[in-house]
Amino acid sequence: MSDTPSQLASIDTLTPTLLGELALKIKTWGQELGFAQIGICDTDLTAEEPKLQQWLDNDYHGEMGYMANHGMMRARPHELHPGTRRVISARMNYLPPNAGFATNLKDPNLAYISRYAGGRDYHKMIRSRLKKLGDRVEAELKLMGFSQPNSRPFVDSAPILERPLADKAGLGWTGKHSLLLNAEAGSWFFLGELFIDLPLPVDVPVKADCNTCVACIKSCPTNAIVEPYIVDGRRCISYLTIELQGAIPTEFRQAIGNRIYGCDDCQLVCPVNCQAPITNEQDFHTREPLLQPELLPLFAWSEAEFLKLTEGSAIRRIGHKRWLRNIAIALGNAPTNASIIAALESRKLSDEVDEMVIEHIDWALEQQHAKQATLSRKTQRVIRTVEKGLARDA
Repeated sequence: MSDTPSQLASIDTLTPTLLGELALKIKTWGQELGFAQIGICDTDLTAEEPKLQQWLDNDYHGEMGYMANHGMMRARPHELHPGTRRVISARMNYLPPNAGFATNLKDPNLAYISRYAGGRDYHKMIRSRLKKLGDRVEAELKLMGFSQPNSRPFVDSAPILERPLADKAGLGWTGKHSLLLNAEAGSWFFLGELFIDLPLPVDVPVKADCNTCVACIKSCPTNAIVEPYIVDGRRCISYLTIELQGAIPTEFRQAIGNRIYGCDDCQLVCPVNCQAPITNEQDFHTREPLLQPELLPLFAWSEAEFLKLTEGSAIRRIGHKRWLRNIAIALGNAPTNASIIAALESRKLSDEVDEMVIEHIDWALEQQHAKQATLSRKTQRVIRTVEKGLARDA
C-alpha cells in the first residue's frame, strides 16, 4: 500500500488477529527498551472513583493539592487524553546493586535515602522510552498500511491513577501498603503509561497474594497505613520529607530517625521483596556521594554543592532548605556528639537558612542537649557508685 495519508487504512479496520499480534510485538519491543514487563488494560477505573473521593475527603493528600485539582479525571484516562482506548502500562526495575541491606537505617550517624532516589531521576528517561515504544507502534502500523495511532506517554507527570492501571494490566497486585507488588520483582520498580487509541486485547489482572500478612502496616514508623490499602499521606515519611513544603510536625520528628529523603520501611519488610532482581539500568545505581553517607558532611553542603551533587537526581526537587531541614531532624535523633552540636550551631548562623530551617535546627539542638544532660547524669551516677565502692574497700 502507498503511505500517502489519504490512502492508509483506518486503524479501526484492524482485525482482532492483527491487534493480538501487535500486542505481542509491543511487549517484545518494551523489553528491548529496558522495561521488565508490559501490560495492557482498558480505561475503565469506575471502581476507583469512590475510593479516591473518600481518600480526598479524609484530607489524606495533605498539601498535595494536585491530587484534587482535576476532580475525577485522575480515574478517567479517556478524559485526560481524548480518544484513548487502551493504556499500555510498563514497569522498570530500579533496585540498585549497591543499595546494601539498609544497614544505614541502624546507624543513626548515617543518612538513609530511599532506594529509588540514589541514581538518576527516572521521569525523563522512562518517558523517552515510552515515546520510543509509541514510535515503534506507529512505524509498524505504517508498514502494514494503516494510519497513525494517537498515543501519548506519561510518567508520574499528570493526573493518572498509575497503580490501579498497572494492577488492571496484570503487572502485579496492590499490597496493603498501597504499592504494586509483583511476584518476581516485589515493589522495587517504576511505572509509566502509554495512552493509545488502539483497541488492543487486554491482559488479565493478577490475583492478590498478601493473604494475612500485615508486616508493612506494623513496620510503618509513623503509623501512616491507617488500614489495609489506605495510607494517610500526612503521616507518611516520604510525604513529610519530600512533598511537605514547610515545617515537619513535631510529633513525627523522632519517628523519622535518620531518613532524610523518603522511606522504604514498608518495602524492606515485605516478604515478596526478598527475591527482587537487581536493575540492569546503570542510571539507577546509587551515586557515590549518596552511598551510605554520613549526616554531617551532607549537612555541610552549600546550596551550590547540593545543586551540583544532586544534578539529574530526584532529590534536587526538594531544594537545599528542605534538604537541611530533613538532615537537621536526623542530627537531632543521632546520639549526642559535640561535633553535631557545633555543626547545628554553625549552620544556624549561615545565610543559607530561613526561619523554617532554623526551627528544625533549634529542635535538633534541644534533642542533643537533652541527651547530653541525660548522659552526664548517668556518668555522675557511675562515678558515685565507683567512689562508694572504693570507700568501702579502703
